[in-house]
Amino acid sequence: MLRLEYDKKQIEEIIDRIVKKTMNMDMTWEWPCGVAYYGIGEAYEKTGKEEYLTLLKDRVDELIDLGLPNAWTVNACAMGHCLVTLWQATKEQKYLDILMSKIEYLKKDALRFGDNVLQHTVSPGNDFPEQAWADTLFMAALLMLRVGVMNGDQELIDDALNQWYWHIRYLQDPGSGFYYHGYDNIAGNHMSGIYWGRANAWAAYTMSRVGGLVPQWYLYPKCIDVSGSLDEQLAALKTVQTENGLWRTVLDDEESYEEVSASAGIAAAMLERGNPLHVKYINKAIKGLIANVSPEGKVMNVSGGTAVMRDREGYRGIPKQWIQGWGQGLALAFFSRLLASGDIADRAM
Repeated sequence: MLRLEYDKKQIEEIIDRIVKKTMNMDMTWEWPCGVAYYGIGEAYEKTGKEEYLTLLKDRVDELIDLGLPNAWTVNACAMGHCLVTLWQATKEQKYLDILMSKIEYLKKDALRFGDNVLQHTVSPGNDFPEQAWADTLFMAALLMLRVGVMNGDQELIDDALNQWYWHIRYLQDPGSGFYYHGYDNIAGNHMSGIYWGRANAWAAYTMSRVGGLVPQWYLYPKCIDVSGSLDEQLAALKTVQTENGLWRTVLDDEESYEEVSASAGIAAAMLERGNPLHVKYINKAIKGLIANVSPEGKVMNVSGGTAVMRDREGYRGIPKQWIQGWGQGLALAFFSRLLASGDIADRAM
């Protein structure tokens, strides 16, 4: 067992600042809000502070009263994560009803290709025909798994695990262990072929959650794929961590900038995985991430929303000066998990 280096009171204070800044953002019912409020849910569950649940409930109630979108998308399903938290905490039926409408969309109406792989969508249209993006693993697959386990829905659990199974095959480079941003099934290629930092965070973080969610995970062959993929990915990721404890927006490109949402997601995955050989990388990440939270609670140096760009220059050029919901949420996921980690011991999956 090895020691994680952090001050508990400092981390609690940082979480509090990020939560309050996040709740001051004017986000609506879409994926930035979904990732941000996932982080609020994690902060509530890991700290037990009822204040966070109240803030989350009041804002979600306000958004419901203002009116929900007319149609769901894969990206908008990210808002289901906070509905899981609210349903479990309050048992108010409206949260479950909206949550299950998202699940029904994913089951019956969301565009799919090949072996029932979810196509990534950001609008009600056919945005990216037969494209698989790593983002889908957070927005949809992790949500499906959480709800499947919560409701004892074996079919939904199997569908969620199927998403990881195929996204691993489509997106992970077996040579490097890194994940590509996207895969075009029609062209049969990875488009620009870039190892995008946040894509690797979506993959690593969601895979790290699987073992802790699925009862008797070892009875599911696809969970063994998740475990193997995650271990190869994390072993690769530790080799491209910067001296500042962060990861770049293009992992293997020293000319691309350090990007904090990717760094938070990757470091959170290392925490969840619990391999003691990763402690020194987590400790570097703790320092790097703390340095990127402003006194007001803004998580800094987070790249803007990013499509699968044409080339490295496209990724390098995405601005990083603005506050983003996914930066707030992934930072909260990391710092909240850190509080719950104590010293780290090897956890099998």
